[in-house]
Amino acid sequence: MANPCEVLCETTDEKAAFAISEAAAAEAFRIERKFSRYRDDSVVHTIHANHGATIVLDEETSQLVDYAATLWQLSEGAFDITSGVLRYAWRFSEPQNKPTAEVIRELLQRVGWHRVLWARPKLTLPDGMEIDFGGIGKEYAVDRTITILGDSLDVPTLVNFGGDLRTAGPRPAAGAWQVGIESIEAAGEADKLIKLATGALATSGDTHRYVEIDGRRYGHILDARTGWPASDAPRSVTVAADTCSQAGTFTTLAMLQGQDAETFLEREGVRYWCLR
Repeated sequence: MANPCEVLCETTDEKAAFAISEAAAAEAFRIERKFSRYRDDSVVHTIHANHGATIVLDEETSQLVDYAATLWQLSEGAFDITSGVLRYAWRFSEPQNKPTAEVIRELLQRVGWHRVLWARPKLTLPDGMEIDFGGIGKEYAVDRTITILGDSLDVPTLVNFGGDLRTAGPRPAAGAWQVGIESIEAAGEADKLIKLATGALATSGDTHRYVEIDGRRYGHILDARTGWPASDAPRSVTVAADTCSQAGTFTTLAMLQGQDAETFLEREGVRYWCLR
């Protein structure tokens, strides 16, 4: 998941807490193994290794591809799971020079869901293009973990994978979990506190992944249509929803709206917090 992951349980039953955390860890590792682009035993590696040949995907992978295709449509192409190749132009873990227009233009020739043939469960990815589920993987993992834990869970539980989280089981004794939205000015400190009784929260932002070039800050969320970070986007967007995937959909789409993020979220009628 490339992020700290935790499971919080409100119980004095150590055995129950251990069983819950073991189940959550097992599902997180399973999803990591299956969908990571960094592993040579993942379904993503298998797709790339086919070099343009049609491949039949399993049901779970097909569902993720359907979800990604929906996000592509809703964002009018700004969100695209084929945009991972833009990492060759943007490195958000180290200093870099500003990418040239020529480099971006060349990479964009390998980006575009419209170039992919998808007739569920058959996928044909043109040779040289890549798929990356990183933009939706954490939220999916949280929701899958909640499903694994089951509706009969009798221990108040909070599953938190890299700041994307969802409740499970009954409410805690205080009536709600207290969740902090990280400050955009002081990493590790909470700017706002939210009481979450049920449901999920997801956050998108540039607090940890960004690069400064010539005095300008560029966040890691890229518009797949241009190859550049979303312009005038909030520093952080947090959304509450029934599931983590739903919340993540709104945070991602809002960030890609740039200066119109708040207008978009208001129009959608969701509960949100934007930090600029």
